[in-house]
Amino acid sequence: MKDVPLREQSIVLIGFMGVGKTTIGKAVAKKLYRDFIDIDEEIEKKFNMPPSDIFKEYGESIFRQTEKELIIDSCKQKLKIISVGGGAFLQDEVRKACLSECIIFFLDLSWESWKERISLLIDSRPVLQGKNIEQIKELFENRQPIYKEHHSRVVTDDLPVEEVADYITASLKTAWDIYEPN
Repeated sequence: MKDVPLREQSIVLIGFMGVGKTTIGKAVAKKLYRDFIDIDEEIEKKFNMPPSDIFKEYGESIFRQTEKELIIDSCKQKLKIISVGGGAFLQDEVRKACLSECIIFFLDLSWESWKERISLLIDSRPVLQGKNIEQIKELFENRQPIYKEHHSRVVTDDLPVEEVADYITASLKTAWDIYEPN
């Protein structure tokens, strides 16, 4: 960890696409009076188009490069809540920047629970385009090992957003009190 006090380090939420990183991130940001950064939204603003169009027009490698630059830059900021795309942690540099500069929460959702959300996700996620359920499950399972590097894991199955946000907030405050008592 760098010289930033624990209480000021930004919080990064990771996990597979559609697990609720943005929704939960906004709730945590509100509870901790911090700014929220959604990396996918930042990429959309930069290109002025949704990720699916960026993938089609520029390719996944340009998307991933932009994603990496934005995440590394965001990790250097203090007091932020940052939601990163489901595939961002595939990049070593992204993982290392997040682990060394921020506190990482892995939002862990089971395949069975995630599968119930698929109809809400399929159209907006370029990585899911043209894949059948078996291929999507394989992608889900193949990505799980990349989320193993984190500081804390929250199993979100059947939990309302507010409950997950309260858990994250409470665990942060406990850690702050233990490691940096006032």
